Amino acid sequence: MAQEVKKIPAVQMLDGVLSDGTAPPAGHIPDRQPSPHRLPPQELTTDEATLPYPRSPRTPRKTSRPATLSKEALSRHLEDLQEERSRTEAHLQSLKKRSDVLSRNAEAMKQEIGEQFETMQQALQKEEQAAVDWVEQDRRAASSQLNRVLKDWTQHLSQVQKNIACAKRALEQAGTEGTQEYTGDLSCQKKEDAAQEGIKLSEGRFQRLLKTLRNISKDLQAQLQRKNFLLDSTAVRIDRLASNRHIAVGRDCRLMYFTGEPQAAPELPLQFDKVCCALSSVGMATGRHYWEVDVGCCSAWAVGAAYGCIKRKGAEKGAKLGRNRHSWCLEQRDGRLSAWHNDHHLACQVRGHRPLRKVGILLDYQKGRLAFYDARTMKLLQEFSAVLTSVFDRVHHQFMEPVFPAFRFFKPDSGQLGPDHMEICDLHL
Repeated sequence: MAQEVKKIPAVQMLDGVLSDGTAPPAGHIPDRQPSPHRLPPQELTTDEATLPYPRSPRTPRKTSRPATLSKEALSRHLEDLQEERSRTEAHLQSLKKRSDVLSRNAEAMKQEIGEQFETMQQALQKEEQAAVDWVEQDRRAASSQLNRVLKDWTQHLSQVQKNIACAKRALEQAGTEGTQEYTGDLSCQKKEDAAQEGIKLSEGRFQRLLKTLRNISKDLQAQLQRKNFLLDSTAVRIDRLASNRHIAVGRDCRLMYFTGEPQAAPELPLQFDKVCCALSSVGMATGRHYWEVDVGCCSAWAVGAAYGCIKRKGAEKGAKLGRNRHSWCLEQRDGRLSAWHNDHHLACQVRGHRPLRKVGILLDYQKGRLAFYDARTMKLLQEFSAVLTSVFDRVHHQFMEPVFPAFRFFKPDSGQLGPDHMEICDLHL
C-alpha cells in the first residue's frame, strides 16, 4: 500500500523551508505558486471549441498619467499652442486665397479661349456672308437678264394679240363678199426662241466654291484635332551613341541622313551595328507624348517606338523595328505602307493615294496606346492598343519599360537623286 503523502499549503513554505523553520517531510509535494510570467491553467469544457491557433492576448490599454508641470512650463506650452493656432489659421487663409486665385485664373483662361473662338467664328461668319452675298448678286444678275427677256416677249405677245384682233374684225366685216381691206400687219413675224437655258447661276464657280469650302473644313477639323495633340508635344532628339554608323545626325539632333559609307567612329556598346536604326536619347515612362517626323525626302523608312532592351547587335529580327515584341513601327517600303509589331503586320492606306510626307505619332503610356497619323489630314493610319492584341499575338498590351522613339533607314533606290533623310519636326509653338 502506497504511503500517503501529506500536502502542506504553499503559503507555509518559502525556499524549501516551512514557516516554523523546519524542513518539510519526505515525499512532500508543495502546491506550486503561479509564475508572474505564466498564465494560470484554464479548465477546458466540452462546450468550448478547440481553436487551431491560440488567441492573442489583448494589448492592455495605455493609461496616460497626468504630468506634473510647473507654472512656467504650462505658460510656455500655452504659448506654443497659441502660436500653432495662429500658424494654422494663416495657412488656412492662404489656402482659401489660393483657391480664389485658381478660380480667377480659370475664368481668365476660359475668357481668352472664348475670345479666340469668337474671333474664328467672326471670320467664318464674315466669309459665310461674303459667299451668300455673292450667290445673291449672281441671282440678281441672272434675274435682271431674265426680266429683260421676259419684257421683250411680253411686248411681242401684245403685238401678236393686236394682230389677231385686227384679223378677226376684218374677217367679220368681209361678210359674203369674201374680201375686205386689212390694215393689220400681214408679215406675222415669228420671234426667235430666247436662250433661257443660258440664263442661270454660275454653277461652275459655285462648284469650285463648294470644293474649296470642303477642303477648308477638312483642314480645319484636322488642325483642331492636331491642336489637341500639340498640347502633348515632346521634344525628341536622336541619341548619337545609339545610331548606326550609316546615319549622320545633324547638330540639333533632329535631322538624320543615310550615308552610303559608314562614318569613321568606334563602335559603341549601345550602337546598332548591322541594322540602320536610331533611337531617341530620352525614354518615355509616363503620360502622353506626341511628335512628328518628316519623311517626304526618304524613299524607304520606318518610324515608331521601342524599348531600350531591343537588341543592338546583329541583323536578326530582335534588332529590327516591328519584328519583335519590344518595338512598334509604321513602315514605307517598295511603295507599300504597313504597320509592324511582333513580326506581324497590317496594310495601311493614305487618303487620296498621295505619298505620305509627314507622320504624327501619339504615345499614351498609361493606356498602352501607340497611334500613327497622317500629320497633314490627321487620318489615323494604325493604332497599337489592347483592342488589337489578338492581331499581333499579344496577351495584353501595356508598356512595361520606358519607350524610346525609333527610326530606321532601308537601302534607297538606285535611281534616287539625293540622299535619304528624315527630320523630327519642331512643334514648339
